[in-house]
Amino acid sequence: METKDLLKKVRKIEIKTKRLSDHIFSGEYHTSFKGRGMTFSEVRQYQYGDDVRAIDWNVTARYNEPYVKVFEEERELTMMLMVDVSGSEHFGTKNQLKSEIVTEIAATMAFSATQNNDKIGLILFSDHVELFIPPKKGKSHVLRIIRELIEFQPKSKGTNLSQALAYLTNVQKKRAIVFLISDFITQDDYEKPLKMATKKHDVTAIRVFDPHEEKIPNVGIIPLQDAETGNIVLADTNDANVRAYFENHYKHQLAQCKEVFAKSGAGLVHTRVDESYVTKLLGYFKARA
Repeated sequence: METKDLLKKVRKIEIKTKRLSDHIFSGEYHTSFKGRGMTFSEVRQYQYGDDVRAIDWNVTARYNEPYVKVFEEERELTMMLMVDVSGSEHFGTKNQLKSEIVTEIAATMAFSATQNNDKIGLILFSDHVELFIPPKKGKSHVLRIIRELIEFQPKSKGTNLSQALAYLTNVQKKRAIVFLISDFITQDDYEKPLKMATKKHDVTAIRVFDPHEEKIPNVGIIPLQDAETGNIVLADTNDANVRAYFENHYKHQLAQCKEVFAKSGAGLVHTRVDESYVTKLLGYFKARA
């Protein structure tokens, strides 16, 4: 992509998503996430009326008199955007590809964090981590993230959520707000690394999907290509059994995804490419506020 065309795309996304974050998301983001994090400050002697749950028993035993932990609200938070760039994201039967919606969502979240003076980092992943941009502040940093989301060419088409989540846990030591944006079309077992990431961070997954992934229409014999493996099969969509097979496979994957997230305690938002992700995310933010 030529620089001129890239800048036009970046500017178009900036105008749309910054407007959303300025007028819609910034307040909801602040209410949902700001002030949730607490960082340890110091210990001091227990005073009448202090919460006994704050007693530091190690220090109390050492000095033979009660001491309590003092915490301060974290005013500056860190947002980590984890974005799936595997082959299946480049699919769409409506006006936009899944990857285009993913880019818009990530940009909107980034500008919302910027409104609160938070740091934003980026992890692009396929079946391995393709790119890591450490968290920083500022508009120029957000624009760099958007440029990468638009023009980055992954080396692999596969998906491995486990590796991406393990990488997050290792590289991001400080507690962060994490948005994991993917279609969650994967065969790997990511339940354990998701639980580990959720213990350390505030994790929300945003699952982006296409309506024809839910239900294949009756359009005769068509070639279907797996975007991640390249395998092509001919499917007779006139056959109700064939359509039922793909529908059941989709339902099975979705049920597994929901079960894993329910066990981990992480948030999960579903948004279809032809639906308003704004409505879905606002509903989620309000529910957790």
